[in-house]
Amino acid sequence: MSPRPPTTPVRAPHRFDQAALERHLARHVPGAVPIRAVSQFAAGQSNPTYLIEGPERRFVLRKKPPGTLLPSAHLVEREYRIQAALAGTDVPVPQVHHLCEDTSIIGTAFYVMDHVEGAVDQDPAWPALGRADRGAVYRSMADVLARLHRVDWQARGLADFGREGNYIARQIRRWSGQYDASRTDEIPEMDSLLAWLPDHIPDDDETAIVHGDYRPGNLIVHAHEPRVAAVLDWELSTLGHPLSDLAHNCLAFSIPRGASALPGLGGADFEALGLPGEEAHRDAYCERAGRGEIAEWRFYMAFAFFRMAAICQGVYARGLQGNASAPNAHEYGDRARVLAELGWKKAAGRG
Repeated sequence: MSPRPPTTPVRAPHRFDQAALERHLARHVPGAVPIRAVSQFAAGQSNPTYLIEGPERRFVLRKKPPGTLLPSAHLVEREYRIQAALAGTDVPVPQVHHLCEDTSIIGTAFYVMDHVEGAVDQDPAWPALGRADRGAVYRSMADVLARLHRVDWQARGLADFGREGNYIARQIRRWSGQYDASRTDEIPEMDSLLAWLPDHIPDDDETAIVHGDYRPGNLIVHAHEPRVAAVLDWELSTLGHPLSDLAHNCLAFSIPRGASALPGLGGADFEALGLPGEEAHRDAYCERAGRGEIAEWRFYMAFAFFRMAAICQGVYARGLQGNASAPNAHEYGDRARVLAELGWKKAAGRG
């Protein structure tokens, strides 16, 4: 299996008063104190994430970053709520213990959840796994996504977690605004997508719980079995169109391996690696979700690339301001450009 996600000493911009945290957790999270050690997970670009070593157990703390934030971004409150709502379903999520919205404790809102043993790999080829295990993990990834989309969101108390219907149109407006608010260098392909997407939204309209960033880097693979043990990073979750989640999950198939963007599989020998191609992975999801042929798949992929490019642009802008969550935020300007180029190729029928 892949190694545990690496941690580092807490980076200077994200340090907080550990004694204040300990006093707070003593009242709200049994077993978390005395705190033996605090370290920061190396990966992650949005909400700083920390490993809290208690006397007998490990916990994970997620908090909003410091500084001025974009509207409706970094909503750890939503992460906490959706994970609490999914407890007891067949969607694997870490158990959450406490949400603190009092910014006087450690400077920003935060929540605490269980630490789940297992492996996280940002590389969608999962190089540390054996060939057979890679295929099994991809089947599990498709199955868990289908399970999520089958959850009865009304029965889980999530009727007000988002708006029913018109998700794609609202997302295009939202991420167009976020992109405009974080513009730096001009990206012509992004401007082309901004103009093309609103005029090509498919007529089909569905509502399900969507994760918003469902990809290998946000999944914990079980420590001893080739399956998804937990789904992480629910900041972008809402009620929305399930095919937006599926398309996002398929981005890696189009991103060239070794490109200056998020890790990709484009050009890989899928048979040799034991991985499905995009079509096979999409079919595996559809079988588990009880879905037939997907019309307008080109649109959903173009939309997913556009949305991810806007997210990366926001990371890059925060890096220029000095308050991004990871030290390589400056690289995300190039990533936004590459993703926009790939998205425009999909829209134009050239990719």
